[in-house]
Amino acid sequence: MNICFLMYPWEEIDPENDTSLALIHECAKRGHGVVLCTPSNLTIRNSITNAFCTVVNKMDKVPSSLKSFYKKATLREEMLPLAGFDVIFMRANPPLDPLMLNFLDSVKDDVFIVNSLQGVREANNKLYTAAFEDPNNDIIPVTHVSKNKRYLIRQIKESSSDRMILKPLNGFGGSGVILIEKSAMSSINSLLDFYIANADGTSNYVILQEYIEGADMGDVRILILNGKPIGAMKRVPGNDDHRSNVTAGGSVQRHTLTRKEKELCKHIGPKLVKDGLYFVGIDVIGGKLIEVNVMSPGGITYINKVNKVRLQEKVIDFVESQVHEKTRAFDRIAKLRKTVEDA
Repeated sequence: MNICFLMYPWEEIDPENDTSLALIHECAKRGHGVVLCTPSNLTIRNSITNAFCTVVNKMDKVPSSLKSFYKKATLREEMLPLAGFDVIFMRANPPLDPLMLNFLDSVKDDVFIVNSLQGVREANNKLYTAAFEDPNNDIIPVTHVSKNKRYLIRQIKESSSDRMILKPLNGFGGSGVILIEKSAMSSINSLLDFYIANADGTSNYVILQEYIEGADMGDVRILILNGKPIGAMKRVPGNDDHRSNVTAGGSVQRHTLTRKEKELCKHIGPKLVKDGLYFVGIDVIGGKLIEVNVMSPGGITYINKVNKVRLQEKVIDFVESQVHEKTRAFDRIAKLRKTVEDA
């Protein structure tokens, strides 16, 4: 197979902990052709969508460790047509670039794309959790999304809890997530001004969410492949930060899914598959769904380390099976058409 990873530049990869590198490494070990390109390197030539790609040259012997593979890999630059790939694996960091999806629309019927364009369009921000039916807030915490400051302040005052979580709608990696308290109402007004208002007069949506007891002890990242959980880890906040994200100074612990977490995965799995969201990461606190990460879900390397597994093998097994199934279907149709033509 030939796989294009649509992601961040090679030089920005963390050679020890990068999920994208783990997937690239697994592809290289299996002899697949691998290239990388960034969203800004998409182009159209003669009505064909191309990309200025960084090609990872094939090795006679692929190093076993990610760090060695990253260090020894040699690269070259080529402009290549996207429709010529078997798979496009989208790993670009948020926020979503809508123009990137417009480029990919031209090849979506020719190439298996992980995750599907429509699914990414629908689920790229934190509003997607509202798509899961949960009238009693059994699996999703009470959540308000607004840019109306008076409404948000009223919700804070009327909340039964003294604490709530405030975060930007399009944030990622734990950026901008803060804990607010009713006892500090004098500061909340200016905080909302900061989050909502832009210097150019435009405004941003923010999320105000119920604080879940136990959140100060960390959250759980669960990786879901084709609607089913394949691995999980507990993320514990650092001493000086309430956020559990590893990028924000959190640490990782081994985690076994609880009954409630398994039920949550079973509840949301079918919709994820229906929406073409084959590989996602969900963040869970107290058995409740906080976020669905669909663009570049991370955690494979950390889960591998604490559980002594190799989740990238399962992911690439799935991708291979999808490509083989698509190829078989194409061959079958081609044979049937030839039968008709020869009749």
